[in-house]
Amino acid sequence: MVIAGPTASGKSRLALNLAERFPVEIISADSMQIYRGMDIGTDKPSPEERRRVPHHLIDIKDPDEEWSVREFQDRSRRAMEEIYARGRYPMIVGGTGFYIRALLRDFPLDDAGPDPSFREEMRKLAREKGTHYLHSMLEKVDPETAGRVHPNDEKRIIRALEYHRATGKPISHRLKVSRERRALDALLLGLQWPREELRQRIEARVHQQFRRGFVQEVRNLLEKGYSRDLPSMSGLGYREVTDFLYGLTTEDECKRLICRNTARFAKRQFTWFAREPDMNWIRCGGGRPWEDVVGEVERLIEDKLGWKTYISLRRC
Repeated sequence: MVIAGPTASGKSRLALNLAERFPVEIISADSMQIYRGMDIGTDKPSPEERRRVPHHLIDIKDPDEEWSVREFQDRSRRAMEEIYARGRYPMIVGGTGFYIRALLRDFPLDDAGPDPSFREEMRKLAREKGTHYLHSMLEKVDPETAGRVHPNDEKRIIRALEYHRATGKPISHRLKVSRERRALDALLLGLQWPREELRQRIEARVHQQFRRGFVQEVRNLLEKGYSRDLPSMSGLGYREVTDFLYGLTTEDECKRLICRNTARFAKRQFTWFAREPDMNWIRCGGGRPWEDVVGEVERLIEDKLGWKTYISLRRC
């Protein structure tokens, strides 16, 4: 089972609700929650929540360690085997659609391995001319991917350029091939909110993150020596707070930029998941009680996965 959707749509909340009713363990499909010390800005499940329900692929890397889709794919598959061996079921939860597709589909990841020298060359070019310059390079060889990747997303821009250099093909071609075949059978659930309500949820979460100490979290990372040029420190929110700490923006401007960039990111996430033909969209918001959302998902699970027996046993 997969719970997907834009950021701030309630994926983790729904997963925890379902974990009270079904014998599941959660595998995070979030490209930022893997990093230790990056808790507030990634909206990571709390220690209490993780004690209540087993979570996988959270806090497994330091911010300066390498991480790839291939490693996500391998670690997730191992976690799934272990979960099944315990007589439980894996629930993939997250908003990184690229990771989810790589796991669920027969996704070719060996056709263009990493090229450290090329990556360093591109990072140097980004420092000299800016990430937007790399994005313009990508537009020339793979306009489809360039339209999907944010101009500040240095890591994914470089990977797309690296793939094109190695294969002579756009990385978007690989995504098209992957849509045609499924390696794992899964129930896909997507959370869909009215755009304005989602924007309000994003703004509320950003302000809450600042109240919880997001600025201090980023300051701690910088004081530990983690460079602002690391892919992890370029993540949504962390780049903007780093700019604030370097005196490049005010705190109010920092919050405004995070809200704006997060809303844009959420729009791209929804566009990505909308391409999944098997997605079951769950309507949220618009006055609909959350209990109704959970109830609809329960019924889908019962009907499509046949887990009603487990519900009965857990409620006895």
